Amino acid sequence: MTSMEQQNLIKEHGNNTRTTAKRFIVPDFRNSIVNISATLAEFLGAPNQNATLPVLKEALSKGYQKVVFLCFDGLGVYPLRQNLDETDFLRQNLRQILLSTFPSTTTNATRSLLTNQLPLEHGWFGWSMYFAALHRNVDIYLGRDSATREAVEIAANPLGMADYYFDCADQADGGYAVNTVFPPYIQVKHPERNRIFQTTEEFWPAVEACCRKPGRQFVYAYCPEPDSTMHRRGVSSPEARRLIQDISRRLQALYETTQNALFIVSADHGQVDVTGYVKLYEDEGMQDLLEIYPFMEARAPAFLVKKGREQAFERYFENRYGADFVLYPSAQLVAEGYFGARGDKADLLGDYIAVGTYTHKQALLTPNSTRFKGHHTSLTEEMEVPLILLGN
Repeated sequence: MTSMEQQNLIKEHGNNTRTTAKRFIVPDFRNSIVNISATLAEFLGAPNQNATLPVLKEALSKGYQKVVFLCFDGLGVYPLRQNLDETDFLRQNLRQILLSTFPSTTTNATRSLLTNQLPLEHGWFGWSMYFAALHRNVDIYLGRDSATREAVEIAANPLGMADYYFDCADQADGGYAVNTVFPPYIQVKHPERNRIFQTTEEFWPAVEACCRKPGRQFVYAYCPEPDSTMHRRGVSSPEARRLIQDISRRLQALYETTQNALFIVSADHGQVDVTGYVKLYEDEGMQDLLEIYPFMEARAPAFLVKKGREQAFERYFENRYGADFVLYPSAQLVAEGYFGARGDKADLLGDYIAVGTYTHKQALLTPNSTRFKGHHTSLTEEMEVPLILLGN
């Protein structure tokens, strides 16, 4: 079977023939987290080029004084189903299942949520990105070399730095005042309307304080949990279960004590339990075919291959790792719209991307890579996120 024939088979079944035949969950930018932002941008009078969500538009049309968007990192459909009963408050108010971006990772997904841009427009595809001017892979949130962890000065950053959509909102007569609730590492253009919190315990009173302000208020709040706990303990762990149940209880209490408010609850991505680790950094045979070690994400690593060695790399990778990862030319995924229909950041994706299969393995890209118990970034269950609407 040729490489292209195998890719066509994968597109149909979502895996190669050595794994269970499940379809990959392919991005859909008419039914995604981007469309939450598109709907809210239109509602606030900000520019918008993306499709809107009818169910959310209908809820917004009811004239609530407070409109509160709450993004809980990692709180996808799979973690909800693993940790909450069907009768739970959050699951009962699930209105629609949406999809994350690809890779389904915080850097990519939260950037799309904040800017109402497609991944191909903003270019924040993964945690570790290759910077050609430096010939280094860089952890883009932390500004450090992905392998050595030393600080890196990025003089000419190729990543998009668009405004957040709510910073472009029309706040003229009758408009909504904008509030944000963010941890300290998220940059803001208007610090005077941002509430910083350090812990999850501080998150809830910060949101509540915004809801108590008089007049029309729009609140964008981001909480880094339960993602952090699930990374360390696993999606199915007792710790994750207690935390997600606590989120549900606190949301119900906030909903019941806030008048004339619409709470829009979603996530940037989900998570799955990791079943094992693939030590790519130990593979000297593969490294000999690459310009630099793999980058981007642990369940969606990208590869920059030496010129003329492409076919050798395809054969080598598929023979050694085909059970746990499906290899695609990056250009193919771009052409098929996995990163959106417009944008100019495709050159940041390298030559190939390996998509983690339903074996739920995590690739270790460097000796310093953390072995997580729960992870995401691929095209399996972690792609599904909830749209929960709570109108009071």
